[in-house]
Amino acid sequence: MAIHRLILRDFVIVRALELDLSSGFTALTGETGAGKSILIDAIQMALGERANSGVVREGAAKADVAIEFDRTPQVDAWLEASGFELTADDAHLLVRRTVDTAGKSRAWINGSAATAAQLRELAEYLVDIHGQHAWAMLTRPDAVRDLLDAYAQIDKKIVTAAWDTWRAALAQLDLAKSGAATQAQERERLEWQINEVDKLKPIAGEWEEMNLEHGRLSNAQNLMDAAAQAITALDGGESDMAHHARSHLHTALQALQAQSHIEQSFQGICDELASSLAQVEDAVHSLQAYLRKTDLEPERLAQLDARILDWLSLARRFKCAPDALHSVLAKWRESLSQLEAMTDLGKLAKEERAAYAVFENAAQLVSKKRASAAPLLSSSITAAMQELGMKGGRFEVALARQEMPAAYGFESIEFLVAGHAGTTPKPVGRVASGGELSRIALAIAVTTSKLGNAPTLIFDEVDAGIGGAAAQTVGKLMQQLGADRQVLAVTHLPQVASQAHHHGVVSKRADDQANDGAPSSHVVMIDAADRVAEIARMLGGTNITDAARQHAKEMLKTL
Repeated sequence: MAIHRLILRDFVIVRALELDLSSGFTALTGETGAGKSILIDAIQMALGERANSGVVREGAAKADVAIEFDRTPQVDAWLEASGFELTADDAHLLVRRTVDTAGKSRAWINGSAATAAQLRELAEYLVDIHGQHAWAMLTRPDAVRDLLDAYAQIDKKIVTAAWDTWRAALAQLDLAKSGAATQAQERERLEWQINEVDKLKPIAGEWEEMNLEHGRLSNAQNLMDAAAQAITALDGGESDMAHHARSHLHTALQALQAQSHIEQSFQGICDELASSLAQVEDAVHSLQAYLRKTDLEPERLAQLDARILDWLSLARRFKCAPDALHSVLAKWRESLSQLEAMTDLGKLAKEERAAYAVFENAAQLVSKKRASAAPLLSSSITAAMQELGMKGGRFEVALARQEMPAAYGFESIEFLVAGHAGTTPKPVGRVASGGELSRIALAIAVTTSKLGNAPTLIFDEVDAGIGGAAAQTVGKLMQQLGADRQVLAVTHLPQVASQAHHHGVVSKRADDQANDGAPSSHVVMIDAADRVAEIARMLGGTNITDAARQHAKEMLKTL
């Protein structure tokens, strides 16, 4: 079993509904307009289908749908991979979605916020829904292709990714070919600019270093004079003992040292003066060393002047800051390298051929799988058509090689049908009537549903246009499916409903709990006695005769 419980609040015409579901085949019946398909709409909304404010019951603030599913190993694997919490003591999965009157939607999986896209991903492991307009897909190329690929268990992600890679390589090659002249001009421009700046050979950080060195050399005489004056002030030499700092410090130190044996506090001051005297001597030695190694260097200054002028000239010419010249050169070189790679037609052509080879291999594998699966699918659907009242009819999945490949591969796929024996199969949309289309769609649904992994199958009035023995067969088929999986079917056919393991009746009546007295849809799971009455109603309408009741009893005996 998959769906354990369905809970609706203020959804369309449902005020409040809680429905417990069982395994096997459950039929949902009721009079027209009672809201049978609303339950299916609610399930689809809860599982990520598009929702809008129109689903909110009139007068309510929001619609709320929650579904409790039984967990499966596939569901648990998806939850773990998607980052949702798993609790070992809970055997159920809870999916919930709300929509307010402004159309804003919110969703949760096991109490954690989720997106509609995540709900749709999860839905693939939970339910497989076949709607009453399923026949419309028989004429849509993409739907036809998806159906065959699902039957053949083809993973199209590989071929699609290879297609995208090849198309990107082809576009790059075409761009290089079409823009060859323009790209050649751009290449020449970059080469000239790089050559002009490369003559200077700028180095990162060189501009700042040159300016510092130029500042020192251009002010060398002033710096040397300042050093000499400082030396004189600090240490004028033996001939000028009375006029320099070292002499005064020495005199002060001697005077205090002479009295420090009497005044102990002088000793600390003496230590400080001795330290200052040592620092002065160190400063003098450093300044003298500076004067010994410093020279005016007019030739070096001239070289710096010339290089700085060249640097400024190039910066003005190429409209950039002088200190950015090195990075601009690096950027041009990178652009030239990229352009050369883009315009290497031989290399691009080789890459395009290699990418196409990968796509071709992937597409050929897909083609082989389709070719193998097509006759098997054709045979299975043809067999199902015989059971649904199309004796002698034949279904065929036709593959045709296209002139140009596409993201999905090399072939187009079309469904052909022959409604009677002895006729040639033709495109299904041209030869099948509305009733035949419905039966063919049902045959496809039953055939492909046997292969699916979803624990729950939902059929929403797919039996429209079917009656008599074919309807009886539809019920039998759904009953057989219900032996292994949970099957829910909204139906108006007594032949189908009578084959169900469980039977729910949908009705619309005034809600005693609603202040406005507006009608609300309700679902009641009925027992054997009530099933007789419901099947009789479906057989004979509002006036239930004894004959209809007896007929209903006979139909239910086949269960």
